[in-house]
Amino acid sequence: MIERYTLPEMGDLWSEEAKFRSWLEVEIAACQANAELGRVPAEAMATIREKAAFEVSRILEIEAEVRHDVIAFLTNVNEHVGDAGRYIHVGMTSSDVLDTGLALQLKASVEVLRKEVDALAGALRELARSHRDTVMIGRSHAIHGEPITFGFKVAGWLAETERNRQRLERLAEVVAVGQVSGAMGTYANTDPEVEAITCRLLGLAVDTASTQVISRDRHAEYVQTLALIGASLERFSTEIRNLQRTDVLEVEENFAKGQKGSSAMPHKRNPIRSERISGLARVLRSYTVAALENCALWHERDISHSSVERMMLPDCSVTLHFMLREMTEVVKGLGVYPENMARNMNVYGGVVFSQRVLLALVESGLSREEAYRIVQRHAHEAWNRDGGDFRANLAADPEVTSRLSAAQLADCFSTDLHRANLGVIWERLGI
Repeated sequence: MIERYTLPEMGDLWSEEAKFRSWLEVEIAACQANAELGRVPAEAMATIREKAAFEVSRILEIEAEVRHDVIAFLTNVNEHVGDAGRYIHVGMTSSDVLDTGLALQLKASVEVLRKEVDALAGALRELARSHRDTVMIGRSHAIHGEPITFGFKVAGWLAETERNRQRLERLAEVVAVGQVSGAMGTYANTDPEVEAITCRLLGLAVDTASTQVISRDRHAEYVQTLALIGASLERFSTEIRNLQRTDVLEVEENFAKGQKGSSAMPHKRNPIRSERISGLARVLRSYTVAALENCALWHERDISHSSVERMMLPDCSVTLHFMLREMTEVVKGLGVYPENMARNMNVYGGVVFSQRVLLALVESGLSREEAYRIVQRHAHEAWNRDGGDFRANLAADPEVTSRLSAAQLADCFSTDLHRANLGVIWERLGI
């Protein structure tokens, strides 16, 4: 296998230097394939390996004249290689280099993203483990529902993150596909065996049936997968933003020493990183339309997709990479306030335990309709009055006390049952 040129950051993977480096890898691998088949002399192959190089500035200089990036690249490489350069790019077309080189970049990008997803999963796992028993209120329609735990909420984020890792694992196979099939993809001026060897050397699979380009459904799947991961991050960040509202304040982004939240209001502590993540998720989603429209090229190829991808693929990759790092830092530094969670859950005297009271009354022999009427009346009376107390209302109602003892009523306001079966979630996720 060809030794990969490794770069530490996502932005570096999509630089001009990295793009041309991937093209050079493809050209050298194709030469090696021809050499193994006896079509390139050993001396010429040794020269190519030793001297093949490029300068970005020189390529751009040549391109300004010839108006063709691959020709400019090959011209610059041949300036280094000399006569042995006549064995470079034999039987190949530009898209063999462009698309196979792009596959190397996409494959490397997926690997970088997988590492960031793993880091996020680790942070979420630790947060969920730390708050397995931190009771809070669950909400539906943004209205108090029934008790859950904060660890349970985070467990849902972790499960989704694990699914995203699986999506990236599949994506690594989808995008790691190359071609060296020549003009129109018919192998008229090259040998399918050259393609097989080249792709093997590069660590890529051979495209099943390319035209002059690799079909853009693969690239669309890349963008859609990144947008879907971004949507997950937006779900997490939106929840954090809601829970950080002043009137809720159950969690809070870390506010660094010396940080300021407003130029006018010194008291402000805003969830700016979560808001940033939410905003960038919109950018990722916006690219999915362009990626899907890139799939319909004319006949065996056109280049309407090329200008889109030069912007879209680096932007999507770098944006999601940044979002993942931001989300991991938010999770690691998240402030969690169990006291506020308990306060919010017990507002209006614990109306969120209404179902437990309803079921207890039904178990005592009361019809469900009648039990519902009693419980709803007391819950709404507490809800609609300052200082309303649902539990006190129930304790003062003979219709309730005649059927439920003080101990039975107290048991209705325990969170034990809401936590009793969560062990199955912890077991599934290994928390």
